[in-house]
Amino acid sequence: MGASVAVLLFSATGTSAAFADDGDPTGDSTTVHTDPQADPAETDLVELTPSQVDADPDIPGANSDGTGAGMNHPGSELCDDINVYTPINKGGYHVKGVGATNVNSNGTNHAITSTFTAKVTGTVGIAISGDLKTTAKFLIAKIEAKYNVTLSASMTAKLDNTVQTSTPAHKSSHATYGVYRLRNQGTSYHVYSSCHTTPKKTVTSYTPHHVGWYIWETKI
Repeated sequence: MGASVAVLLFSATGTSAAFADDGDPTGDSTTVHTDPQADPAETDLVELTPSQVDADPDIPGANSDGTGAGMNHPGSELCDDINVYTPINKGGYHVKGVGATNVNSNGTNHAITSTFTAKVTGTVGIAISGDLKTTAKFLIAKIEAKYNVTLSASMTAKLDNTVQTSTPAHKSSHATYGVYRLRNQGTSYHVYSSCHTTPKKTVTSYTPHHVGWYIWETKI
């Protein structure tokens, strides 16, 4: 079996434990895990550029009656030609690191203070997996409204931010600095004027929420 790992999540503005990667990140809490934070499970995540956040999706036949194959049709009603995104499942917060992970090992028989300082500045944007039929900006607004959270299309983790943690005897402290993003799943589709719709697709998004540190410990 591997070494156990204790994880502390720190605010970018101080040294007290502040953020958990599951649930509300504004409460004071310390989360203990058996492993460092895992990478996102989605293998097809696309990191959007700033110009893509407001870009309209490429929908074949948009503004037509949408009578092509594979469309869903409830009847002969007349509908507004619109793109739809509905948030369904609010996940946890996942850090997107900026720069390399810092490590400090303690080979003594007593605890020491480890100080970590960000060596680079980096900007992190929204990442999308799936067939989004709306703009990313619209998706962000819908998630904010449903879950009463404040999100951004991008956030910058700045150089020289510092955090301290106590490293126990015979353990190593690891620190990643970056942007925490809220994971959310929803459905997206297009409604044609004939009320035909494209198939509903699951869309997973990771949207910037706050800047912070992710710190974990391993045995030497």
